[in-house]
Amino acid sequence: MGCGTSVATETQGKAMESDEPVKTHNPALTMKAAVLIQRWYRRYMARLEMRRRYTWNIFQSIEYAGEQDQLQLSSFFSFMLDNFTQLNGNGPDLISQLLDPVVDPWLDRETFYNLIAVPETYNGPRLSFPLSVSDTNALLSAFKEEQTLHARYVLQLLYETKKLLKQMPNIIHLSTSYTKEITICGDLHGRLDDLLLIFYKNGLPSAETPYVFNGDFVDRGKKSIEVVILLFAYLLLYPDYMHLNRGNHEDHIMNLRYGFTKEVMLKYKTHGCEILQLFQDVFSLLPIATVIDGKILIVHGGISDQTDLEFLSSIKRHKVKSALRFPRHSLEQLDISHSCRQVKRMRSTDCCLSSSNRSHSKNRRTPNQRKRRCRISREDSVTSISSTSSSSSSSSSSLCSPRTPSSLSPHPCPSSPSMPYTIGVLRVPFLDSSSIPPPSPPQHEREWKQIVDILWSDPKTQEGCSPNTFRGGGCYFGPDVTQRLLLQHGFQLLIRSHECKQEGYDLCHDGKVITIFSASNYYEEGSNRGAYIKLGRELVPRFYQYQVSRTTRKLTLTQRVRAAEGSALRALKEKLFTHRSELMAGFQQYDQNNTSCVSVSEWALVLETVLRLDLPWRTLRPHLTRLAPDGSVEYQSCFEDMGPGISLPQVTPNLAETLFRYRTDIEIIFNIIDKDHSGLISIEEFRQTWRLFSAHLGVEIDDRAIDDLARSIDFNKDGSIDFTEFLEAFRVVHKLDNKDQQLPGKMQREKYL
Repeated sequence: MGCGTSVATETQGKAMESDEPVKTHNPALTMKAAVLIQRWYRRYMARLEMRRRYTWNIFQSIEYAGEQDQLQLSSFFSFMLDNFTQLNGNGPDLISQLLDPVVDPWLDRETFYNLIAVPETYNGPRLSFPLSVSDTNALLSAFKEEQTLHARYVLQLLYETKKLLKQMPNIIHLSTSYTKEITICGDLHGRLDDLLLIFYKNGLPSAETPYVFNGDFVDRGKKSIEVVILLFAYLLLYPDYMHLNRGNHEDHIMNLRYGFTKEVMLKYKTHGCEILQLFQDVFSLLPIATVIDGKILIVHGGISDQTDLEFLSSIKRHKVKSALRFPRHSLEQLDISHSCRQVKRMRSTDCCLSSSNRSHSKNRRTPNQRKRRCRISREDSVTSISSTSSSSSSSSSSLCSPRTPSSLSPHPCPSSPSMPYTIGVLRVPFLDSSSIPPPSPPQHEREWKQIVDILWSDPKTQEGCSPNTFRGGGCYFGPDVTQRLLLQHGFQLLIRSHECKQEGYDLCHDGKVITIFSASNYYEEGSNRGAYIKLGRELVPRFYQYQVSRTTRKLTLTQRVRAAEGSALRALKEKLFTHRSELMAGFQQYDQNNTSCVSVSEWALVLETVLRLDLPWRTLRPHLTRLAPDGSVEYQSCFEDMGPGISLPQVTPNLAETLFRYRTDIEIIFNIIDKDHSGLISIEEFRQTWRLFSAHLGVEIDDRAIDDLARSIDFNKDGSIDFTEFLEAFRVVHKLDNKDQQLPGKMQREKYL
């Protein structure tokens, strides 16, 4: 009753108000305002998408450039080990520690881990084998609390995993008839939070919830050891419902560069070496493919036009400890004169910037064949090798040509008319799986080639199969290669991982190839989503996306793009700084009048010629340099924001730039020499590091300069060098970090709108 009275009163009041004149709106003006708002919004979103795309291109280009550098370093090690008797007395011995390590027989004894005592003060999980659900639950709880599993249990878990994997075939065959759905996950890269979120959303591994994890469990992330221990624990608990494929990062040489080796040694200082040796064995025993219902093929990287699943089923996969270990070749076996593929090599700035070379490079560039090439002789002019059509098959070859130091003596070998030999120059095989010259390579070479293709390859939109020049290993395979393999084996779909995708997954080749990537925020907070696939008996893939973050949900889309963009530009500026001398030489060729300015097109050309990152330099120009009043580029402003971490007066500018650029390679060589991973090396070991380093790059470094540098950084004069502190001195520092953080909100908005 009261409610009705209230409504009547409101109605009367509104009627009284309506007696006043009402202003009518002009429909045309309303529509015009709506159109203007819509146009502004579309332009705003287009600019945001452009920023998101070039940010992604920067991240991916720098990532793949690092992978190619690693592959080239590994190819160099393989070549040195196979073809040289000495490197000042130390070469092959040092390199063989990495490429052909001898596993301690003690680790093959079933009770070796029982000799390791677990102190009573240890409050982490205590595992009992065979594992039970309570053990895996204890591991989950411990890792959530950031506890570390004791080395004794890690070694026992790895030993039991090794025994189980030895019994498994190279290709696992699964059926959906015994389960409702199968979940397929891609790269995790040490992201424990992503793994825990998958288990939370989708359920823990069990008979009702089987999983396939498609490789790259470790490296890059900070929790690789926890991720891989959980996966191995569930594999032992449910061997019929937990399946693991090998990825290209399940490789002890890759682990040296991308963090897993360092993580293990930091967390397990006493037994780290034994743990790493067992991981090396376990990784080599992981299956290389999974087939579901005879219709879905799952591999980590991809395929090539030479992929033979029957042959893959029969190989001894454990013999390929590392796909980065090139098969043994003596010099007479490298048939260089019959290379089937042209290699466009990294040239010196003088060669690169001639007009004829520029036009030739421009005409030959394709989106899927980036021209970053092996840089073993980065400071010297390198000529192009052979001449063929741009299309190439997997039988083609890629080569590198490092300068050979005089201290290196090659194995004597009979002269061969098919093998051109130049004094001081040796041909080193580029780490393409396609580098093996036909016909009919030996068995071990075929095995290596097939595994490299499976672990390293990427799909492309163009037809055919060609060397994967962007990564430096494996191949690019086109839709025709996919179709041929699917028809040959009666498959419907190829599922692979290996590439980060912004939405966590991607479809190509008319939907017949799916890429799945499960590490969210891979490059930067908010940079990408993670995803996994669920397959039921109808074999129709369903995608589930997620993003692990404690802060991303609070940020707007613009803020997320801005954060990722800032991180990408920082990495790119570091790249510019480490190539400063080459870039300056290139700029000065165009700056004949010493004005410190070049045109925008010349500036962009120099950057692409030197860095080979295939980026939209004109779009990025406002973020990297400033313009002069006449519209030309003040090229020295590219380097104003950056400087060295610690000033070392005794280091010459040329040596300092070499250290900045090849910091990671030096660290890898140091890790080979530092057998006990103590972080300390002697003065003599420091010299050995530089001998390997200079041999790898063909860079001549004066021994006296190295000795002076070693003595100057031996701060306590005990004859040992803290290599971590040494490398920290050669880290690029961004001078404007604090200033950028103190910019007022208004300036920040103006900067990014």
